Amino acid sequence: MPRPTPKPTKRSQPTNSPPEVVSPLWLVKAILVTVVAALFCGYLTFCLLFYQGQWQLVLHPTRTSAPPASIAGIPYELIHFGPDESATPQLTGWWIPSATSTPYSRITILFLPGADGSLADSISTLASLHNLGLNLFAFDYRGYGQSAPTRPNQQNMNQDADSAWQYLAVSRAIPAQQIVPYGTGVGASLATHLAASHDTIPAIILDAPKADLLATAQRDPRSHLIPVSLLFHEIFPLAAPLATLKTPKLLISRTSSPAKSFRTAAAPRLTVELPSPSESLYSQSLTRFLDQYVAQPAPQLVPSPAPAH
Repeated sequence: MPRPTPKPTKRSQPTNSPPEVVSPLWLVKAILVTVVAALFCGYLTFCLLFYQGQWQLVLHPTRTSAPPASIAGIPYELIHFGPDESATPQLTGWWIPSATSTPYSRITILFLPGADGSLADSISTLASLHNLGLNLFAFDYRGYGQSAPTRPNQQNMNQDADSAWQYLAVSRAIPAQQIVPYGTGVGASLATHLAASHDTIPAIILDAPKADLLATAQRDPRSHLIPVSLLFHEIFPLAAPLATLKTPKLLISRTSSPAKSFRTAAAPRLTVELPSPSESLYSQSLTRFLDQYVAQPAPQLVPSPAPAH
């Protein structure tokens, strides 16, 4: 058989076109876009780190390894309460009972400490309250003292305050009308929130509050490059809830000019200025307030009539 004739192949024609060259302007634009994208991602990362760690701007907890032997010489009971889902207590508190013969032995102060240190830093205040003849229950928030090592924040601390109130009202069966929250520092915001949540609370005491903390965060030099007002949520509000709270309130100012939250607080209220330490004026203010709004006379025992003969 004859072989098929192969088809002639086409030869490529030589070209003299120059190689494609990338424009320098395009390279500059690409580099600029990459740099801007990297800076933007870095800025978002910085904002995220601030959002997650913002509590450190306003909360400064201290851990303690062991409870004190006594509260300024006053015996107390160490309490573990507030169990989580695994039934493990998360909070550690101190129950300091009064003598039964005192005029205020039926009143229990729920002490809500401030944001710095631990409960051990409030021993002098607890001793002063105990000297008035009050029952005291004080505790460390999670992240403080000997309570669970959880990162503290406003939401957790509000939950801890409510757990302490529930412990007194339920576990110890103390009538709600005899439990008075006492908040100092950021504890003032927690006490106000507690009273707004439980209308059975008869009164609250706010001592040298440190709340509405957005301005505090804005003064931190690390916060000048980010939108703090949008990201910051550890505010611990006080002025707004106090303006509508009808619960009787004792407002103790440690400066010569009361805070704005005190000036706009709703009635009934009693404002006391203690710019210099005065144990007598402090005690007088508390007893006057408690006598007016909380203290109730002890029930009188009516003798049974003599049986008729």
